[in-house]
Amino acid sequence: MKIIIYGTDSCPWCHKAREFMKEHKVKFTDKNVGEDQKAAQEMIKKSGQQGVPVIDVNGEIIVGFDEDKLRSLLKIK
Repeated sequence: MKIIIYGTDSCPWCHKAREFMKEHKVKFTDKNVGEDQKAAQEMIKKSGQQGVPVIDVNGEIIVGFDEDKLRSLLKIK
C-alpha cells in the first residue's frame, strides 16, 4: 500500500494526519509542499486543490483529514 501525505509544517490537520498514521503504524511518505515546489505541483495535479492536507492512498485522493475515510481505506477499526 502506497500512502503519501502532502502537507506543511504549520498545518494542524496535516499534523493530525501524520499522527494518525504513526499511531496506527501505517508507513507513509511525507511531502512538504511548503518547501518542495515539485511536490506542490504533484499534489495540485492529483487533487485539483491547493489546500492541505491531501492524502493519497493507493491513488484514492482525500482532501483534508477525513478520519472515517482513512479508517475505511486502511481497514482500521
